[in-house]
Order: sequence, then C-alpha cells, then structure tokens
Amino acid sequence: MTITKGKLVDGQCREAQLCARAAGGANAGHLVRFHLLPSGLINPKCMNFIGSGVVFHVPSFFSELKELEEKGLTAVHDRILVSDRVNILLDLHMAVDGLEERELGDEAIGTTKRGIGPCYQTSRARTGIKMTDVFYPALFEQKVRRLANGYQKRYGELLEYDVEAELARFNEYRETLKKYVVDGVSFMRSAQESDTKIVIEGANALMLDVDYGSYPFVTSSSTTLAGIIGGLALNPKNITETVGVVKAYTTRVGAGAFKTEDTEEIGTKLQEIGREWGTSTGRRRRYLVVVKFSNSINYYDTLNLTKLDVLDTFETIKIAIAYKVDGEELDSYPADLDILSRAEVVYHEMPGWQKPTTNARSYYELPKAARDYVEYIEKFVGVKIKYIGTGPDREAMIQRA
Repeated sequence: MTITKGKLVDGQCREAQLCARAAGGANAGHLVRFHLLPSGLINPKCMNFIGSGVVFHVPSFFSELKELEEKGLTAVHDRILVSDRVNILLDLHMAVDGLEERELGDEAIGTTKRGIGPCYQTSRARTGIKMTDVFYPALFEQKVRRLANGYQKRYGELLEYDVEAELARFNEYRETLKKYVVDGVSFMRSAQESDTKIVIEGANALMLDVDYGSYPFVTSSSTTLAGIIGGLALNPKNITETVGVVKAYTTRVGAGAFKTEDTEEIGTKLQEIGREWGTSTGRRRRYLVVVKFSNSINYYDTLNLTKLDVLDTFETIKIAIAYKVDGEELDSYPADLDILSRAEVVYHEMPGWQKPTTNARSYYELPKAARDYVEYIEKFVGVKIKYIGTGPDREAMIQRA
C-alpha cells in the first residue's frame, strides 16, 4: 500500500488495483479536473474508493463522472465506490461558506467556498447528514430542514438557498446513488486482507491540516498520515511507502502567514511559468522549514519533488532553512502566529542551473547544479527524493533507485 498525491498517483495507479481518497472534499485539485474523484479513474483497470472521512457533494460526483466519460475514459461508473459513512455536503453548506467568509471580513480564511468547512462543522456538531440518511427520505428531509432553519435564523435574508430545490434533487439522486455505496469498513478490510495493491491519494498539504497547519488558515479536515489512516480504516502495518509530494518552489492557497511570499517580479515569473493561478506563490524560494516540519508529522519514506523545470531559468535559488526570533533560532514551525509574524527568515542561496530540465528521464540527465539542489533538500530534510517531476507531461517523471 502506497500513500501519495497528484501526478505521481497517476503513475502509481497504472499498476494499482485500488486508488482511494481518505479526507477533504471537492476542494482538492488533482488531474483532468479531478476534485472529488480519485485520480485512479484514469487507469481503466483500477477500482476507486471514496472513504468515510470525505465530505461528499453529490452533484460534483456525477458531474465529474460525466466529464470523464466525455473525455473517453471507459466504465467510470463501474470503477468507483463510496463509503456509506461519508458526510453529505449540501448546496446549503456552500451557501453558508460564503457568508462565513463575509462575516470574517479582513480575517477571512480564503476558503474555496465549496462548503467543506461548514460540512465538517455540522459533522463534528453531530447535526450532519451521512450517506445512509439519504436512503431514508423522511429522515433526510427532517435533517436538511433542521439545518436550513438553523442557518436561516443566523443569516436571515442573506442566506440564498432553496431547500425545496435541494430536496427535489436528492429525490432524483437517491436511486442512482445506491449502486455506488458500500460498507466502507468492510470494503477496505477485505481489500487489505486480499493483498490488493492500493494507492492512497492525499488531497491537501500538511500546512492546511486543521491541527498542525497554519491555523486558522487551514482546511477543515486532517491532511496528515493519521487522517488518511482514520479516514479509510487502514491497518498502518500494511503501509509499504509514504511519499511526501513537494514542489521545487513553495506555493500556498488561501490567506494566512507565508513568510517567503514574493509578489514582485520573481513571484510573478514563477506564477506564469508554473501556472500557479489561484495560489499565493512562493517564487524562487524553497521553503524547507515547512518540508522538514511536515516530515516530523508524517514521517515520509521518500519525497516526490515536482516542477523542477519551473526553476530552469533562475540565476539563484533562495531557500528558507530556519526562523529566528530575537536572534534565537526556532526549533520548528511555530503554532503562535504572532511569533511567526515577528520571525526573521534565514536563507541559503544556491546557484541556478539555467539549462532545460524539461522531460529529463534520468537523474544524471539533470545539470549538476540541479542535482546539487536536489541533494541539498535530501540532506536538510533527511528523506530521499525518489521521484522528480520535470514537466507537465504524464511521462515527465524521473524515478531514482
């Protein structure tokens, strides 16, 4: 069983029998406009599973499946299953998400406004709706109306939501959904006991984790290895490899502290070359403090360094390796945002390679300065970089022995 993310999942799933998602919702950017569905659907021989820790938006599920069909992928409806324990993300949650952001004003989190946070809120408050509830129309309607009434009292006329339209849509979805829903615990236990080759796909970065990320500017789920284990009922003893996926430069979505942010020429250049639209970009600066912090929580076996080719034209690579406050170096990424705001970033500079790495297929095809950069990251973090992305193509991935 391998745990990983993004384009690497695409490669791993060519041999996998099952690809699964454990947490998050339709806020995760994967491949071919994958947001809710696992990327393993690209492989016509791979079964896919959405685990109990995911918040599940039914319209997104069907619209993504339809889009994949239109792109020519085969039998997608026969290769996806959903846990009966997922929490249902309603259009109501989406409407509320935007209002909560408006309430926060200048302190807004910068969410995707796809309802992820409000859905997890109702789940933790024990007022949420499970997939099993959908198949009991009276109970489902009672729960939806109770949620809608509660939000109506809070937001009044600001809440733009049609409860009757939502209920009518689910009357249409109810029968169609049945074929996809399984007992999630039983399904995953059976898959593990039969030695199925499983790839688990992470959805969001460690720094967006609700407990260990740059709180409160985080997502609402656990994005850690522990969250993956819990979200899928995995036996930790069955995990053979955990791969940390990190870009060759740092980006961040949403609001919140980002000590190495560059909004000027370098940041703009990286945004254009790396196609980082919708994110705050971390430019030519590699944020190794965060990578090392992430490894202290997830304990990666290997790393996948992506988008190395985006740095091909830079003369100098500036790497954040520590924080100092009042002249003293911090041991780790601080929980206290005041300390973080006062922290001075310590940088290490390395020469750029200024040669193309795009579509390089072996490690020693890379310029020496690029290899030096890779090896510096390995030494600093203490984890081997096994996979190196060198372009947007599916095949543009170096795998080191």
